Amino acid sequence: MSTNKLLAFWNHPASPKTIHFWAPTFKWGISIANIADFSNYNMKNWNLFSVNFAMARTGLYQLSRKIKQDYFSESTEIEAAAVQE
Repeated sequence: MSTNKLLAFWNHPASPKTIHFWAPTFKWGISIANIADFSNYNMKNWNLFSVNFAMARTGLYQLSRKIKQDYFSESTEIEAAAVQE
């Protein structure tokens, strides 16, 4: 890799010196650990279970908020009509 590409990567808004890089990285780590745990039918790591449960619940809640906003919100219809005029 050239120095310019490394410098551009380092100074990017989602570079390793920001949370925007590390948060998804650690979430992937949790997901990989979850997949590795598939072969273990007896859940022994309750901490991992609780984190995955909390992530699933909050993710589903955020998804439901997005669906409500995109498909069931009157303000979206009003904004769409204003854009078309």
